[in-house]
Amino acid sequence: MTSKATTKTHAQAPAPHAADSHDLIRVLGARENNLKDISIEIPKRRLTVFTGVSGSGKSSLVFNTIAAESQRMINETYSAFVQGFMPTPARPDVDVLDGLTTVITVDQQRMGADPRSTVGTATDANAMLRILFSRLGKPYIGSSAAFSFNVASVQASGAFKVDRGADKTRTVKRTFTRTGGMCTRCEGRGTVSDIDLTQLYDDTKSLAEGAFTIPGWKSDSFWTVRVYAESGLLDPDKPIREYTKREMQDFLYREPTKVKVEGVNLTYEGLIPKIQKSFLSKDKEAMQPHIRAFVERAVTFTTCPECDGTRLSEAARSSKIKKISIADACAMEIRDLAEWVRGLDDPSVAPLLTALRQTLDSFVEIGLGYLALDRPAGTLSGGEAQRVKMIRHLGSSLTDVTYVFDEPTVGLHPHDIQRMNNLLLRLRDKGNTVLVVEHKPETIAIADHVVDLGPGAGTAGGTVCFEGTVEGLRTGGTITGRHFDDRAALKETVRKPTGALEIRGASANNLRDVDVDIPLGVLSVVTGVAGSGKSSLVHGSLVKGPVAADEGVVAIDQSPIRGSRRSNPATYTGLLDPIRKAFAKANGVKPALFSANSEGACPNCNGAGVIYTDLAMMAGIATPCEECEGKRFEASVLEYRLGGRDISEVLAMSVAEAAEFFGAGEARTPAAHKILERLADVGLGYLTLGQPLTTLSGGERQRLKLATHMAEKGGVYVLDEPTTGLHLADVEQLLGLLDRLVDSGKSVIVVEHHQAVMAHADWIIDLGPGAGHDGGRIVFEGTPAELVATRPTLTGEHLAKYVGA
Repeated sequence: MTSKATTKTHAQAPAPHAADSHDLIRVLGARENNLKDISIEIPKRRLTVFTGVSGSGKSSLVFNTIAAESQRMINETYSAFVQGFMPTPARPDVDVLDGLTTVITVDQQRMGADPRSTVGTATDANAMLRILFSRLGKPYIGSSAAFSFNVASVQASGAFKVDRGADKTRTVKRTFTRTGGMCTRCEGRGTVSDIDLTQLYDDTKSLAEGAFTIPGWKSDSFWTVRVYAESGLLDPDKPIREYTKREMQDFLYREPTKVKVEGVNLTYEGLIPKIQKSFLSKDKEAMQPHIRAFVERAVTFTTCPECDGTRLSEAARSSKIKKISIADACAMEIRDLAEWVRGLDDPSVAPLLTALRQTLDSFVEIGLGYLALDRPAGTLSGGEAQRVKMIRHLGSSLTDVTYVFDEPTVGLHPHDIQRMNNLLLRLRDKGNTVLVVEHKPETIAIADHVVDLGPGAGTAGGTVCFEGTVEGLRTGGTITGRHFDDRAALKETVRKPTGALEIRGASANNLRDVDVDIPLGVLSVVTGVAGSGKSSLVHGSLVKGPVAADEGVVAIDQSPIRGSRRSNPATYTGLLDPIRKAFAKANGVKPALFSANSEGACPNCNGAGVIYTDLAMMAGIATPCEECEGKRFEASVLEYRLGGRDISEVLAMSVAEAAEFFGAGEARTPAAHKILERLADVGLGYLTLGQPLTTLSGGERQRLKLATHMAEKGGVYVLDEPTTGLHLADVEQLLGLLDRLVDSGKSVIVVEHHQAVMAHADWIIDLGPGAGHDGGRIVFEGTPAELVATRPTLTGEHLAKYVGA
């Protein structure tokens, strides 16, 4: 009896199950972009932060290797037919990827700038509201489509024949009606455009004299100008101001009409619809700078007078629940809307109300309660867009998922970072793996595991410098470890302003009739919690205000650089132009020969350097061109040399090497050297001139944009969160650059949350005290020392804690 009891008490614990052994993501031999054959093990169901200087390879490892391979493998589970409709990424350059789980990527990509896209349509909130109003709204006007500003009302009727076989046919009549909620005047955009005719032509001239002032409309252009002059509808020799009423109607508004010009059949169309199709229907941000400037001059956008900017038809606005229309609901701040929805209680829509409450509460929880559902998605900052994407994952019941975040603290005030940290920890505690690319020490500090890449950027990076705990990082001797506890000190003396930019009565978005003087000749920082009105003040009232043109304001925002794999730092900055001219002059040939996108391109690969083979639903294959061996130029062009180097060797140089090469000796080219110095000033000395823009990180792209704008003649520079994507060590270099700009006589205004930049400022303007309708006021103006001494705001409290005051 005793023996049996003893045996039972000392029974061995069951052996671990084989399924429990897969608790690591193993990466062996990763070589994507600048990664140098690295191998690493990442613990699952933990929070791992990847850090390192900008360009060290963090995104290449996390996004381009781990996340990309997970997505590719998930895509392969679908049938070949379905895969034909999906993107087909190539397998990352890695030997082994083991232990992967489903990856959900939450990146900083801005949401589409389509005017029809709003915060409500980008999430499920708008769809749920439409269903709610279609069920409970009084009077009843129709289905959920009747409340959508993207659906137009349509009526159609007609007859068609149905073949019954054996010469039997039957005529069937059908009538189709669909009630949509789109405002007919603005077509659901909320604004109407008005074209300034004086920007399109000079009415004192005739068409023959070159009356058009539209970019690209040359007098001999067969498809544009000559179709007007030779259509037979207008007198080409009569000044436009002398046109009759009929001629003016034909000139500006005539419907498309077939005309014959020099024996060729062409379509004549009125100038206004032609301009609308040619310019206004395109994304303004994708236009060339001179075209964009023309559109901004020629077109004014005003709130639609018919729907008052709500985008909705009168019928959609007439249907209400508790005296609130769907337009009113979408215009509310989301935190107020959440309270209103909580007051609704109808059993017939109980599941819908529960889902809507959860979505709206997620907005509030994530710190976006100050937004409204009718806010255009294109106006969200990168940080706001990333947090909007997080919303659908907060209430998810999924576990054992890998979440990948790209700097989730971007655009967050120090006060808001703790809330974001709690959300990351919550996702981890549900049993998920959380991978975060981050530079902020507040977020690195909560990591279970840290991976530090470097030691440098570009070719000097791509290796794992440290793996382990946060305490180990502090003593690990890496650049990140050495700078982890760095704190910028307050300036002992600040610069004195040379003048001021006066902003009076600013009321854009949530601003409350703000009056403020922004000092000139100094480094000014505009700060405040997310949603307090910083961007509305700086971009709405300063950059786009009447003082901008007078003072020469140059704005450098966070809009992404657009470019294909053929674009590189040399083409983007205009550096390639003086280089091509220098090669042409030295060899007595045309500059176009030294462009891989023009006459000098390798005929086999058309200057791409690789041959792309499309394999339908399989990943396409890119193989180096055998003719040019990836150099992109035809062989005869590579025989021309400058300073002993051919054009492909020059494009393979780093910025630092090229600055030395073009700075002296036979290859001395002052115009090129000046651009290269600006690139080195912003910390991009390691980039190669011919590196595709598509391979650059977010921080590198913004600094590339900064280097380009530094050439402009403006006296006032406005920077929107220039520390985005910057390592702690890189921030020091940025502060040095800002100082040099100010010392050269420029005025620098920075919208920023980074405390190192605040501490380094000469003047701080703090907005708040809260977000949305709790913000929009100036709560402090003065020097950083005064802000730390008095601590009148949340910013003051966090800055005082940062500098150890």
